[in-house]
Amino acid sequence: MAAPESGLESAWQMLIANFTEFQLATVVTFLLHETVFFLSGLPSLLFERFGLFAKYKIQKKSNTSAYQNRCVLRLILYHVCVNLPVMIFSYPAFKFMGLRSSLPLPHWSVIVSQVLFYFVLEDFIFYWGHRALHTKWLYKHVHSVHHEYATPFGLTSEYAHPAEILFLGFATVVGPALTGPHLFTLWLWMVLRVLETVEAHSGYHFPWSPSNFLPLYGGSDFHDYHHRVLYTKSGNYASTFVYMDWLFGTDKDYRKAKAVDEKEGKCL
Repeated sequence: MAAPESGLESAWQMLIANFTEFQLATVVTFLLHETVFFLSGLPSLLFERFGLFAKYKIQKKSNTSAYQNRCVLRLILYHVCVNLPVMIFSYPAFKFMGLRSSLPLPHWSVIVSQVLFYFVLEDFIFYWGHRALHTKWLYKHVHSVHHEYATPFGLTSEYAHPAEILFLGFATVVGPALTGPHLFTLWLWMVLRVLETVEAHSGYHFPWSPSNFLPLYGGSDFHDYHHRVLYTKSGNYASTFVYMDWLFGTDKDYRKAKAVDEKEGKCL
């Protein structure tokens, strides 16, 4: 007799019974991304707008409401006109590489190992791509759009030139493309990656921020420094972890600034 399905597998069965794989991998994936992105990114926008949790804000400066609204409107435009078409047109490639949505769901050990692999590979590729974007020509013509917000808030994490969305987006999808994951694993990876980059751009460093508990994790304090200094000296190019910048010495100015801040804090 077959083993009873778990609640998760029952829910997944309902999804695949009501939607085609193409719909799930494109439109539903897009809607999931938008939901997670805006729900996780709006709090820091509201904190900044209404002056909440000011003691945890990394920078004293704040964006105006008009500047925040400009970001949100352009994000909607970029997501609909760039992200959604990319998801639609890349489906055949993912299918060719082994993407599947059928039951059974993969074992948890497979899911965890694949997601960890995606994080490490994405961080490595993102580091070099991001560092390239800080060369003079690419920064001026492409990456400067992202740095229009020197005081970031969560939603600015995906505010970028369309060319950058495609360029650095490659780092996010190359891992799944190599392993040919189950769609469930792909969704989990996407959700975790969105939550990570939103937190890194939040502009707030709380006592419960992940960087206080996770070794090698960069987080908001690490990435906020990247936004607030001159592009030729910013460093801190990695997306999630700190070891790539440490290995290649691109976090030296950040470490010096942190040491000064800690010294001054002890003297107060």
